[in-house]
Amino acid sequence: MVFASGDKSGNDQEEAKLQNASKQIVRAAIEQAVQQLSQESQQKEKATNSSVSLQLERGQLTKKHEKK
Repeated sequence: MVFASGDKSGNDQEEAKLQNASKQIVRAAIEQAVQQLSQESQQKEKATNSSVSLQLERGQLTKKHEKK
């Protein structure tokens, strides 16, 4: 297929637009994944901290009973 010089430049512009759109999609996907991992990490940390606090409370109660 033979392109006129105007067509080639139009194709290059379309290609550039597609590449930019693809980059934006990838960036958005990466940002979303990072946010999700951050949220999951925070939730796990809170759960771990709650578990440790509960264990400490139970341990303290046990120690109080041992003293009596």
